[in-house]
Amino acid sequence: MAAPALLYRLYERRLMGGLGSADLPRHIGVMLDGNRRWAKELGRNASFGHRRGADKINEFLTWCDEVGVQLVTLWLLSTDNLKRAREEIDTLLEIIAAAVERLAAAHTWRLKTVGNLQMLPEPFVSRMEAAESKTSDVKGMQVNIAVGYGGRQEITDAVRSLLAEQATSGKTLAEVARSIKVDDITDHLYTKGQPDPDLVIRTSGEQRMSGFMLWQTVHTELYFCEAYWPDFRKVDFLRALRDYTQRERRLGR
Repeated sequence: MAAPALLYRLYERRLMGGLGSADLPRHIGVMLDGNRRWAKELGRNASFGHRRGADKINEFLTWCDEVGVQLVTLWLLSTDNLKRAREEIDTLLEIIAAAVERLAAAHTWRLKTVGNLQMLPEPFVSRMEAAESKTSDVKGMQVNIAVGYGGRQEITDAVRSLLAEQATSGKTLAEVARSIKVDDITDHLYTKGQPDPDLVIRTSGEQRMSGFMLWQTVHTELYFCEAYWPDFRKVDFLRALRDYTQRERRLGR
């Protein structure tokens, strides 16, 4: 083994050992950012970057499994992404569908699609639903596939769903306005029934949320990594976990 690779492995083991019995996040959200910029710096097109980014997903989920993470949310396609050129979107959708189908075929993690699927082409939605169904019996870590996802869109859809439900039960708008609670919105989100993320990791050096899980991240710890997603390494992941364990979580108290 070459000296740099050996040093890397030793550092990785040191980081892993340092986590010990620390209170690690049970739900991690990931903003897989920087695929296009990574490809551009190599003189390649955007689809090359998207494919390499998709190739990283299985490896990342394996790292999460190793440390006992229970739930991972991967933001693969935002509502803003849908404004890109049609050709790029069509290619990206095919890359995402193929990547999710590979995850389903592995039958290691339970998949769930989260997002506004009405904004996406029916053939793509059918492939997502089929992959989700194929893993419905898996008992291991759950993986949310966030596609056609935007935080503002999610809250809008949650309110719309809540109002429709209340109207069906015969309540007037005035009655709903008087009785509505925070938990009522939470119960109509794409992630209803799931714990909020403890940690969100964003790659590529950008330090903003860009609409990711706006409702759910009010008490979430944020970690911004300089590496582009295709270059994200296990040591980068372990550093994020180490940083998380060293923070004092107040949870609004």
